[in-house]
Amino acid sequence: MPDRPQQRSAQQTLIAGVDEAGRGPLAGPVVAAAVILDPRRPIVGLADSKTLKAETREFLAALIRERALAVTVAVVGPEIIDRINILQATLRAMRLAIEQLDPRPLLVRVDGNRAPRVEVPVQTVIGGDRIDRAIAAASIIAKTHRDALMLALHAEYPEYGFDRHKGYGTAAHIEALERLGPTPAHRRSFRPVRQARLFD
Repeated sequence: MPDRPQQRSAQQTLIAGVDEAGRGPLAGPVVAAAVILDPRRPIVGLADSKTLKAETREFLAALIRERALAVTVAVVGPEIIDRINILQATLRAMRLAIEQLDPRPLLVRVDGNRAPRVEVPVQTVIGGDRIDRAIAAASIIAKTHRDALMLALHAEYPEYGFDRHKGYGTAAHIEALERLGPTPAHRRSFRPVRQARLFD
């Protein structure tokens, strides 16, 4: 029996947006998120997470988790980043996030120009977090999830200031690295961390 129009319409909404947070920092994990939005429950204000204030991101992240058809997150930590490099770690996180999706999407749209190998069709979208609502939603989920992980690391290593820079290579972070050496949360394959290892 052929699909009813309503069934076809529902299936056509199963498009996942995928984005990551944390490729550039010197410490902490890389996090990927995948989101399938529900067109029956629209969310106003979705945008690239980097353009949003922290409180707006947190508000939207809660709405996304409440209203989306599916939200998944995958985390790949510093040890794996150091072992397989940040690009491969990012693709691994994206693949893991996609594989957790339920319902299974008919199409996955990934921010950027590189995509993981998965068993569903994938499109790459350069600047996707600005032009695709599902990718924007994924960017918000990935960013807020990673920020929460970095706040937890700050509680463990307060002298590094992870609550402020979230692991990025700010002057204050570099100074702390040079003075204190790297923590287990640092990516030792990244040059500023390698240079600080003599203090480890």
